[in-house]
Amino acid sequence: MLIVFDLDGTLIDSAKDLAISMNATRKHLGMEPLDPELIYSFVGNGAAVLVKRALGPEASDEVNGQALAFFLKYYRAHALEHTHLYPGVRELVEELAGEGHTQAVLTNKPVKISRDIVAALGLSPYFSQTYGGDSFAAKKPDPIGLNTLMQEIRMEPAETMMVGDSGVDIQTARNAGVTACGVSWGFQPRAFETDKPDLLIDKPAELMRFVTARERA
Repeated sequence: MLIVFDLDGTLIDSAKDLAISMNATRKHLGMEPLDPELIYSFVGNGAAVLVKRALGPEASDEVNGQALAFFLKYYRAHALEHTHLYPGVRELVEELAGEGHTQAVLTNKPVKISRDIVAALGLSPYFSQTYGGDSFAAKKPDPIGLNTLMQEIRMEPAETMMVGDSGVDIQTARNAGVTACGVSWGFQPRAFETDKPDLLIDKPAELMRFVTARERA
């Protein structure tokens, strides 16, 4: 089975580093800091959208562009100061790998930063590929990333699952015709009230039990 994970809010808790980096960007522009909880609500559609939402509608395209460049540089330098795996995630990916399942990461976070984080947390050996929001012509919820992974690994949609913490991940799964799994510990669990997953889990170990049961069925 191919199991594709979102990164932020699903495998890693990057909330503090994202908020610090975004408020550093606002400070660089002479703006007041935002409540971190508000910043978290902007996450899910890529860095450019995050920056645009955090600056507000009054910011020009030029200012948004300058802010994005600053944010990406700052965040890449500070992305691992507070970021860590959610409890149980390492055990999950190790067990899935041990059972012969293929795993990959598909995130809307920039790919270079994503691969840096995956490598620094010691997860690289468990993932066949890490793709980011700038890996393809379109970001999630466009299915191009999932479709590419399925083609590369030669898996059918019926053998594939997308695991994420937001409605964007569920929409991506639907658009690619794969199973959608939501996690309750991420940035935007309320999104599942609108975009309902096939499976909603509260702990990483629950995913392993589901996958095992599905393989036996």
